[in-house]
Amino acid sequence: MAIDWENLPDWLVKQVSPLGKGGYKNWLERKAAAHVKRDKKRYIKNVTYSAYKQAIHDAVIESNGKDAYTGEILNWSLISKYNNDESKKQGRKYKHKFAALPTVDHVDECLNGPNFVISSWRTNDAKHDLALDEFLTLCRTVLEYHGYSVQLSESLGQRPEIE
Repeated sequence: MAIDWENLPDWLVKQVSPLGKGGYKNWLERKAAAHVKRDKKRYIKNVTYSAYKQAIHDAVIESNGKDAYTGEILNWSLISKYNNDESKKQGRKYKHKFAALPTVDHVDECLNGPNFVISSWRTNDAKHDLALDEFLTLCRTVLEYHGYSVQLSESLGQRPEIE
């Protein structure tokens, strides 16, 4: 399925140009290329750029502009804005400005094809390479260590599973 650049969701188009340098298309192409390169080195043999590009785009559309793990609204205007030189100068202070930057997260090892969700840089950084159940256990452990009680809200019902 080809990506329809003329019919991107309003929440995305309001925050970032669909085309052009620094736009969504450029970001999508760079993310697909980077993940293909990384996954070929890691563990996956039948990786294709077009499949990854489509899977990442599908994850973006499914996200509805929100972090898949926290539900927080992502700041799409931050894509393609990170500056390594400024980061070196300002350190953590600079990186904190990009906490809501959308990132691509592997749901699993993609052994059965590309499987991604979109999350904020802050969340993806905290989750790192953990599976969802491991990440949730870590979050619960941190919260309980600091005196919080954690339980699934019955009013929300069962959360959709992220494989």
